[in-house]
This record gives sequence, C-alpha cells and structure tokens, in this order.
Amino acid sequence: MEGIISINNLTKVYNSETVLDISSLEIEAGKSFGLVGNNGAGKTTLYRCILDLIEPNTGSVTLNGVDVAKDESWKHFTGSFIDEGFLIDYLTPDEYFGFIAKLHNWGKEELASFLAGYEDFFKGEILSKKKYIRDLSKGNQKKVGIVGALIGNPKILILDEPFANLDPSTQYQLRDQLKKLDEETDITMLISSHDLGHVTEFCQRIVILDKGTIVKDIQTTSETLRELENFFVKNGEEKVDEKEAL
Repeated sequence: MEGIISINNLTKVYNSETVLDISSLEIEAGKSFGLVGNNGAGKTTLYRCILDLIEPNTGSVTLNGVDVAKDESWKHFTGSFIDEGFLIDYLTPDEYFGFIAKLHNWGKEELASFLAGYEDFFKGEILSKKKYIRDLSKGNQKKVGIVGALIGNPKILILDEPFANLDPSTQYQLRDQLKKLDEETDITMLISSHDLGHVTEFCQRIVILDKGTIVKDIQTTSETLRELENFFVKNGEEKVDEKEAL
C-alpha cells in the first residue's frame, strides 16, 4: 500500500560516489517516523530530495500522491525546516510568521492564537522584540523555523535535527510538543535526529540510514532505544577496527 510519503528507486551520486540509494520506502499517513544515522549517512541528502531541493540521479518521491518534481501542490500541505537557509533572515520573527501565515490564508487572529500556544517554548525571546532573525541565537533561529513550519496545519512535517542547538529544557518542551501533535492530530512527521532518546519517545517507526542505504527498519517498542544504542556502539567499534587494520 502506497504511503503518504513514497520513495522509489531513489539515488544520488556526487563525484562518482553514491551517497543515497533507497529502492523503496513507504511512510504511512498519520504516523511519526524517525530517521537516524551517523554524520554522512545521507539523511540531509534524502530530505533535500524529498523537498525537491536537489535533483536525484534516479527515482521519484511522491507526497500524498503528488510527484514533487512535477507538481508544486505538495508545498501547500507540507511544512519543513532543515536549516537556517529556510528562514528569511532580514525579517523579524513576527514579520516572518506573518509572511508564512499569508501564504496559508491565515488572518492575524488565527496566527496570534496559534503562536500563543508556543509562548513557553519561545521563553519571551522571540516575539515582539524587533530583532532580525539573523541576529538571534542558533537555538532561537531553530525555534522560529520549527514553529514556522507548523503554520497552516500541514499534513506532513519534515524536520532535520530539530533538537540540535536547543538547551535541555527546550529539547524536552519540543519533544512534548511533537508528541502532542502526534497524539492529537493526523499529521505525518518525518524527524531526523542524533538524539536517540527523544526520537524513541514519540516516533512509532525508526529507520537507520548508513552510507545512503536503509540498514534497519524498526517498529518502536520498549526495547528500541537499547537496539539503536547497540547498533551504533557496534558500528563505532567496526570503524575503529577498520582504522587499526590500515
């Protein structure tokens, strides 16, 4: 059965090196999906292919039945934040949120009501400060990007390393916000992270990507965190053995 996110025969090659090679991946609607892997595993490359930011060498990506390379209508129901390049850094956060709200035909009252739900998450450092996004800390820029991606109530949410650069208390707040979204809405979330603990807290399915390929596809249970930890410990030991053999 085709998922709301469907990937088929997707490859990406740089300088004759294959950095992404996924024959098939289906993600069900309304599920939270975690993507984990070491640096260089191909997670961000996969995201950029999904969001039509780079062209794959082969294959296709469809979001809710829409081929992302052929039709831009998927952008109306997809929220995403990969890095600060997604932001308009010469705007203030208020201006940025207002700009995105207009794209989704949200009025000022609807936007204000939505943002009120993130007051604790913003910790009084984001709204009404007349400070350009480029002058915010990396952590606050990330907060702006994540909340901006949720404006318009997207069917699909794609976040790359959302917990990075956030202080511990804010990480837990974000985890709880994402968990609440998963439990109370039909949103489909695709979350990549190096934080195995946070991902296993709310992702119902987790895929491990290594050297551009899927090496494990796990339905989350109480044992998943231990399974992931064991995989990466073993993977790290194998890399050390390879170096010692040289």
